[in-house]
Amino acid sequence: MVKVEVEAEVRPTEDVEKVKKAVENVYSGDLVLVGEGYRLLKGVSMDLRSLEPLRKLIRTQQIEPAAKSYLLRRISDGELTILLHKQAAFASKISFIDDAKESPLGPIKIHIINDNLEEVVNYLTG
Repeated sequence: MVKVEVEAEVRPTEDVEKVKKAVENVYSGDLVLVGEGYRLLKGVSMDLRSLEPLRKLIRTQQIEPAAKSYLLRRISDGELTILLHKQAAFASKISFIDDAKESPLGPIKIHIINDNLEEVVNYLTG
């Protein structure tokens, strides 16, 4: 069983629809906007195929080896945490980051919980 959680902060100066588009460029599940002021766009899926847009972008950009290296480094305690540059995702580009500060308007965070995370990495990069 796999659980995919995605979230992106929507800052007061940002257009909700643009943030939604950025997230939808890497995630195909349902999204919900929660909070006021600094709001969060959140999604939860029990299907790894919800990350098919991310998988396709990795292939399109031909960054499979670099993506695999990044993803394997991000596995910790049975969870894989991916941070993506939000503005790059809006432009249908993948830019992996190591720290939330690398994305000025906040990153897109993807948390994946699964018994076999190496299999998940192979799915995303294979």
